[in-house]
Amino acid sequence: MVETRGPTGPPHGPAPSLWPLGFAIGLTVGLVGLVIGSWWTVAVGAILLVAFGFIWARDVVTGQAEEAPAEATVAPEAGTAAALPGSAVPVAEEDEDLDAMPRSTFLGLTTLGLGGVITGLVAIPVTVFAVGPPFVGQGHDEIDVGPIDDFPEGQFVITTFLLQPEQGEVSRRTAYIRSNGAAENGEPSFTILSNRCVHLGCPVQVNGLTLENQKKQLHVPPDGLPVELTPTQAASGFGCPCHGGQYDTEGNRTAGPPVRALDRYSYLIRDGRLVLIETFSVGEVEGEGADATIVKYDWVNPSVHVDGPEQVLYPLEPPH
Repeated sequence: MVETRGPTGPPHGPAPSLWPLGFAIGLTVGLVGLVIGSWWTVAVGAILLVAFGFIWARDVVTGQAEEAPAEATVAPEAGTAAALPGSAVPVAEEDEDLDAMPRSTFLGLTTLGLGGVITGLVAIPVTVFAVGPPFVGQGHDEIDVGPIDDFPEGQFVITTFLLQPEQGEVSRRTAYIRSNGAAENGEPSFTILSNRCVHLGCPVQVNGLTLENQKKQLHVPPDGLPVELTPTQAASGFGCPCHGGQYDTEGNRTAGPPVRALDRYSYLIRDGRLVLIETFSVGEVEGEGADATIVKYDWVNPSVHVDGPEQVLYPLEPPH
């Protein structure tokens, strides 16, 4: 009877490695960069991901080679000469095709590959649906709010309209529009404030009378979209009923937790009609009416500083 004796002790496994941890850190940094809209963060995460993934894969391929098999020994059969003490009887080795890749290496690569595929199948759809929307165009079409004669000079008019008509009433927005008369260049000047509080986004209200009996409902061509115009007497500005934020008639913060002035709409005059284009953010307005000096910033979410040293504490906003 042939008895084969191999090496004693537990089998050796692959040495511990920190490369998977680096791979996970790179993936995390990249996803965080996508969420906050910081492309340099995404780039750093991608570099870490590729670097640690390459080193990890290389170690799996080269670092798990099997140890050379120990020399086999056999016990002598009955009727044969006994082997000398301490010597081994050689066993004829059969001609076998050696594997091109050790089994442990193959299993390691297979596990790594399947893990990557499964992670991709699970993570990619979730990432696209969770992170993708902020990177899709979030702007709106031009909004025609009616003839410029419907906006008396020096008087705010509460103007409601559909920002995304295809979405219906859920996209209804409100702006406070005041005609400032003619600017220095002779063109009509308007102050158009968003009613969204820049603290937490609550609806800002007029600090004054709302002339409901003078409300006017329009159906703006060519699609007949509904627009409502309600004159007001907002001599003392605007206030947020949620957390006490207060703004003057130029939208500047005067009290409460807001961090900047109210957002504004840019506009154009087309065929004697007022057309709203896009929303932008403002740090602080200097001056009044047609003489106001305004520094425009790309629109950002409430509670985000757009000027001063505080702005460096906030991540980049996703495109809108």
